[in-house]
Amino acid sequence: MENTGQRSIFIGAGANLSHPIHGGPRPTLEAAFAELGRRGVSVVRVSPWYRTAPVPASDQPWYVNAVVEVVTKLAPDRLLAVLHEVEQAFGRVRTVANAARMIDLDLLDFRGKTAAGGPGQAILPHPRMTARAFVLRPLADLAPAWRHPVSGTPIHALLAALPADQTIEPW
Repeated sequence: MENTGQRSIFIGAGANLSHPIHGGPRPTLEAAFAELGRRGVSVVRVSPWYRTAPVPASDQPWYVNAVVEVVTKLAPDRLLAVLHEVEQAFGRVRTVANAARMIDLDLLDFRGKTAAGGPGQAILPHPRMTARAFVLRPLADLAPAWRHPVSGTPIHALLAALPADQTIEPW
C-alpha cells in the first residue's frame, strides 16, 4: 500500500543566516536534526534541499529549506515545545515576523490530526503551509500522495495553486 504520509509527522526546516558555530544554513539545520534526536525526536527521512526566495519578497538572503519526517512518542504540543527549545538553543530570537534567521523549525503535520491551537499549543496542520512553495515542494518529495488534513486537497493541487512569484530551486 502506498504511504500517503497521513500517519507521519512532518517538520519544515529553514534558515538564511549562518550560525557562529555550525556555519551555513544547511549544516546548522543538520546539527538541529541531531539535537532533535537527543530530545526524543528521530529524523527518519529528509527531503531534498532547496534554495528559496524569502516569502514575502524582501532583500533578505535566500533560504535553505527542507522537510523532515520524524518519529516520536511526544504529543503534538510537547513536540512543538521541543522545536522551540531547539530553535532557542541554536540562537533563534523571535523579533519581527518573517525576519532573517539562523533556524526555523515548523510543525507542519502530525499524523493528519487537526488542532485549533492556543498559547503554547500546536495549530494543526500548520496554518500557512498551503501558501508556501518552500514547504509544499519538499513535502511532496517525501509524501507525493499527501492530502491536506482539513480540505483533503492533494499536494499536487496545492502546488499548482501557488503564486508564480515564489522562487524555489534544488540546492
